[in-house]
Amino acid sequence: MNAEAVVLDIDGVLVDVAGSYRRAIVESIERVYAETIGRSEIQSFKNAGGFNNDWELTDAAALFVLARREGFDRDVGAFTDRVAARGGGLDAAEAVVGEGLGSEALARVYENWDPDRLRDAFQQLYLGADLYRDLEGGEPDPDLDTRGYIHDEPVIVEPGTIEALAAEFSVGVLTGRPAAEAAIALSRVGLEVPSNRRLTMDDPVAGKPHPDGLVALADRLDARHTVFVGDTVDDVRTARNAAETDPEREYRGVGVLTGGLTGVEGTETFERAGADAVCASVNDLPGLLDPLDSA
Repeated sequence: MNAEAVVLDIDGVLVDVAGSYRRAIVESIERVYAETIGRSEIQSFKNAGGFNNDWELTDAAALFVLARREGFDRDVGAFTDRVAARGGGLDAAEAVVGEGLGSEALARVYENWDPDRLRDAFQQLYLGADLYRDLEGGEPDPDLDTRGYIHDEPVIVEPGTIEALAAEFSVGVLTGRPAAEAAIALSRVGLEVPSNRRLTMDDPVAGKPHPDGLVALADRLDARHTVFVGDTVDDVRTARNAAETDPEREYRGVGVLTGGLTGVEGTETFERAGADAVCASVNDLPGLLDPLDSA
């Protein structure tokens, strides 16, 4: 696969977030509502699309938990299938719950649904007390005065992979993380990317799978051929959408099996989403790509 630029997602690509972001999703709902979904069920939301933002995924999963209390009769798989059919994302989740409950039950769900409280619990669990004070500017709850799951993110990418990619390609980063959390992860893995070559939640571009972020990076990297590497179907769809939006350039989407999608089933899911290639991990990338002389 020819490339001039390689754009990398962070979560599930450079670092493993099963014990950090995904754990925070499950436990923030449990702390607020005393019940939650299983960690393995998070992937159903990711596969539905539109949940690149883990805060919004948490909100949608909490909405499902509250709806289930009111007699909503679908399991997570059926719920997320309906969400996917409506285009994915939080708005679709709200629509599906609205279809499945009467007006009084729905009113009770929304009375108890509290995205602000969920986000605060999430950030306290994920960041830990010290980073929560530094980045969020608040004082953690006494029972949430923790070290933080952000410190439990094993590094996936190997130093040799970073060296090989940096030597042959222009490298950028496109992530749904806030900028400060992205900087922490990039520092941990040893990947130096200038600020103008990374786009995060804090930048004024629509989130994945919207193509604007990837198109903007291709422009900044001055690349005619860009490969985007991610761990979800939304990442692959971002590349496909960029190709449609910006036909003057070529975009390729590569899925890696180090996030929630794994094995044969994960490969098939990526392929159905339009992946140009599927790799066991980002460390296979140097062997997959050939540098294309931009001259």
